Amino acid sequence: MESLFKKFASLSATTILLILTSIFIVLFIYAKPAIMEFGLNFVTDPRWGVEVPIENQNNVNKQDNVSPVSETIVNEDDNDDEVISDEDDEIDNGMLNDEDEDDEIAVTDEIDEDTENSTTKTIYGGLVPIVGTIVSTIIAMFFAVPLAMGIAIFLSEIAPPSISKPVGIAIELLAAIPSIIYGMWGLFYFGPMVSDIFGGGSVSLLVAGLVLAIMIVPFMASLTRDSMNTTPSVLKESAYAMGATKFEVIKDVVFPYAKKGIIGSMILALGRALGETMAVAFVIGGVFTFPKLLTDPTVSIPVVLANSFSESNGLSLNALFYLALVLFVISFAIISFAKFYFLRDKK
Repeated sequence: MESLFKKFASLSATTILLILTSIFIVLFIYAKPAIMEFGLNFVTDPRWGVEVPIENQNNVNKQDNVSPVSETIVNEDDNDDEVISDEDDEIDNGMLNDEDEDDEIAVTDEIDEDTENSTTKTIYGGLVPIVGTIVSTIIAMFFAVPLAMGIAIFLSEIAPPSISKPVGIAIELLAAIPSIIYGMWGLFYFGPMVSDIFGGGSVSLLVAGLVLAIMIVPFMASLTRDSMNTTPSVLKESAYAMGATKFEVIKDVVFPYAKKGIIGSMILALGRALGETMAVAFVIGGVFTFPKLLTDPTVSIPVVLANSFSESNGLSLNALFYLALVLFVISFAIISFAKFYFLRDKK
């Protein structure tokens, strides 16, 4: 039984690593054509779906090579005309006229094909949704972290059990509300209210960040409260016995003991904010414009993927996979840095 339990645990951990690796491989394979086409300029280019005219040099060269060949054929036919008898002049002249007409038609066809092949190149760049994703996440974390910490401190250290239990249940229920409901609420109620206070429209980068903050506050507060409740009562009672105040106990005893759980809740909330789609799609605006102000509408990476995926094919679909790969790398890098830096064991 012991060996079976160890094998099951090892298999579970290996499965998670395989899933993570397979996600990266699939994104890279489908994004490879866009990577080869745009390179790293993709992350610095603000254009998306912009057509740029280009010249097809190969067809131009073909067009330049048509005239000498046609002239050679005509010259050879003229030399043959001098040798043939007078009786065949009328027939040969008719044939030459036909050949000249065919040559003119061929040249005209080449020119028409060259005109048609002077096509446009579609440029895809991910700078606008990348900036929208990062800035909206920063806004969300800026407002959510202090609010979630205050809720957790109140529920675990200040409020009596008759209040902390029902409020704690309400916080957990808020964390379970589907994101699309937050989006609808933000679009029809919260967005106009923010617009009246800060200006701008009811859909903007600021509204998206605040809605994200409201979404992750219950999640972060619930995990932080559970971490703070793990602090042994003997440590807090000893601090009170030495004359410490409530604030000093929370700052010097509870927070250091529950530090890993608190930072872990922030990291998980950060991951959810980076990848949130439906709520942000309602309130961010969904336009590919670089935001000059926080009250301007813009777009984020998850919103672009959700809105454009079903209508894309070819290079545009590869560009979406490239954008998804960028989001994967950004999320993985930020979360990995936070975990290894803040949760490392200090000796």
